[in-house]
Amino acid sequence: MTNEKKIEWILRVGVAGEFLGHGVFAILGKADWIKWTEQLAGFDTATATTFMLVVGLVDVALAILVLTKPIRPILLWMAFWGFWTALVRPLVGLPVWDFVERFANWAAPLALYYFYKSKK
Repeated sequence: MTNEKKIEWILRVGVAGEFLGHGVFAILGKADWIKWTEQLAGFDTATATTFMLVVGLVDVALAILVLTKPIRPILLWMAFWGFWTALVRPLVGLPVWDFVERFANWAAPLALYYFYKSKK
């Protein structure tokens, strides 16, 4: 396996792991995330819980997709979503370092996007 292929797969596994982990937490209805959705979007608890379920299912599907057939525009969405979910932390009152700590959530899908873009 070439070094280029190794880098590609390291990024793919990293991105998939991040989205799988977040997806499962969302499907399970992580209490903080439901509270933040209520706070930021103004949803009631039932709507926030349903929203989290849908987000979780999409995240799991994206994790599978990045392992089976990565699609560049989807990787851009993943970078945006990773950035947004990291940014939510300071928006709900957590320290900015909670955002900084999650830079890889958006940087890894963005790096994979540019990896594929450079090959085209």
